[in-house]
Amino acid sequence: MVTNADQTQFAAMRQAMVSNQLRTNAVSDARLVAAMGRVARESFLPAKVAGLAYRDTALPLGAGRAANVPIATGRLLNEAAIGPSDRVLLIGAAGGYTAAVIAELAAAVVAVECDPALLSIARSLLLANSCVKIIEGALELGYPEGAPYDVLVVDGAVPKLPTSLIDQVAIGGRVVTGIIDRGVTRLSVGRRSAGGFGLVSFADIDCVALPGFAMPNDFVF
Repeated sequence: MVTNADQTQFAAMRQAMVSNQLRTNAVSDARLVAAMGRVARESFLPAKVAGLAYRDTALPLGAGRAANVPIATGRLLNEAAIGPSDRVLLIGAAGGYTAAVIAELAAAVVAVECDPALLSIARSLLLANSCVKIIEGALELGYPEGAPYDVLVVDGAVPKLPTSLIDQVAIGGRVVTGIIDRGVTRLSVGRRSAGGFGLVSFADIDCVALPGFAMPNDFVF
């Protein structure tokens, strides 16, 4: 049971995260900073790690999954520049925290998750949020039924962003993701155009790897 004292302590830790992690690390979008200062990250985590919700580290969620590092999520969302009219596709919903933050910024968010236990948590916590749609499915496939999206947010790191996701972004739409490059996770941003798509790295920050994106080994004679 969370007491008033607990809530006060969590609120203080949340504001410390905003001051010490976000504002000092190029998270400058005022609407985003305010949203991350409001959304109770501890509510979206297992009880055994909830007390660590605002530490600058990935937190285990079970079954090999982990909640992304707060600063990684913050930097990705900052680069996404989500506006009030945007429709956002979120890959890697986990327990629903990032979807809850995006819901404070966008018109609608479709959040895809493949883990049944995490899906259950996200759905229970976001049930009353009418602008969030939780989808069960393979992360690498996204949700083409809802395309096109103004913004694609991959809240984690993948070896390569598949065409199946890029194709769901509207022309002119923005994409943010972590990319695993020779053992280093690089936060990257891109924009889809009529002529193609490319990503540019903007920060080397620890970022959790998402399942389902493993690249096949090269064939060797």
